[in-house]
Amino acid sequence: MRYRLGGLAAAVVVSAVVAAPQAQARQRVDVVVEWYDVTAGVLAAAPAPTQITNNRTWAIGWLAAARAVRHGHDRAFTDAAVASAVHDSLVRLVPSRAAEVDEALARTLARVPDGPAKARGVAAGSDQARRTLAEREGDGLDPASVNAPFPVPAAGPGVWQPTPPAYAPAIQYGNRAAKPFTLRRADQFRPAPPPALDSARYRRDLAEVRDYGSIDSTVRTESQTRIASFWYQGSQPAFITPLRVALSESRATVPDRVALVAKYNVAAVDTQIATSDAKYAYQLWRPVTALRAGGLPSWTPLHVTPAHPDYPSGHATYAGFSEQVLTSLTGPRSHQAFTLTSPTAPGVTIQYQAWRDLTRDNVNARVWSGIHTRVADEVGVDLGRTVARHALANFDRVVG
Repeated sequence: MRYRLGGLAAAVVVSAVVAAPQAQARQRVDVVVEWYDVTAGVLAAAPAPTQITNNRTWAIGWLAAARAVRHGHDRAFTDAAVASAVHDSLVRLVPSRAAEVDEALARTLARVPDGPAKARGVAAGSDQARRTLAEREGDGLDPASVNAPFPVPAAGPGVWQPTPPAYAPAIQYGNRAAKPFTLRRADQFRPAPPPALDSARYRRDLAEVRDYGSIDSTVRTESQTRIASFWYQGSQPAFITPLRVALSESRATVPDRVALVAKYNVAAVDTQIATSDAKYAYQLWRPVTALRAGGLPSWTPLHVTPAHPDYPSGHATYAGFSEQVLTSLTGPRSHQAFTLTSPTAPGVTIQYQAWRDLTRDNVNARVWSGIHTRVADEVGVDLGRTVARHALANFDRVVG
């Protein structure tokens, strides 16, 4: 399906604050955006330490909501069902924020006229939250399982090793053993192996990181440095606003807009499972390890290298699936430009409109940060897009 886009102010601010009851009485409140903001606010205030766990929380709550409203069009029913499904899921998964989520539910339900439709909506939302939570119990996406210990292999050419300065243990190794939403198995779309170390492609890509990604690079421009620093932020929080832009502009039905959020986060979880499968199947060393082993013992990247293998880039797979989902469901761009900020580049703002431009900057940023080869980024984008297409094609089966 394709959602028709409407207008939106350029700057988008995600907030968990819901309008006061008096204001709600005077204007129509968009329950989908309302509970999107509640979810975003809860996870901003109490995030899990692992990104995929946060996407799991989004996916469970909004999949439950999608199931609850898939056959409902009465507004009293859908408003009550969305709020109840997301509420019950958040209270279970982020219990430390239960009080504020309870307050948000009370505000929504106070706005919905009492009657059979409201009662059915509350019951449907709660029932689907309970069912979805039960289905995902023990799925291996809790932080301890995600960061299962990885036995570091013996050092050798091309083999991943812990990276400076912390030489920290590998992370996200357990993703590959987690239960996906739509994938049959983690390696279903595993990309081909990375290029050989002595190939022209790998030598060219490593030379690019050497020149453009070093902390003291003389060829990286100020603009490139800003983009590298901007996209050094975590992928999951970085894409909260672009998805909200698409959601706010959509003029689709409530069930379709709820499904947009659910599909996005289902694809996010499956993409990260597929990414970790490939990373730990190939265990390719990071540029800093390769360059230091190749005769530059003091070479240092602009940004600290994350503690997992190079190929494929997780940021790139995240950007790739995001672009695919948003393009497939809302078209190639937002109706108006929107502004993003980043905690890793204070004071820097970047305007975007086409979803593919976020992907482009993610690919370049990881090279200019000195932490990924370009081939790892480009293959990552392709993997993310592929998993997203599969997730979209199989979402109806997940909904049931």
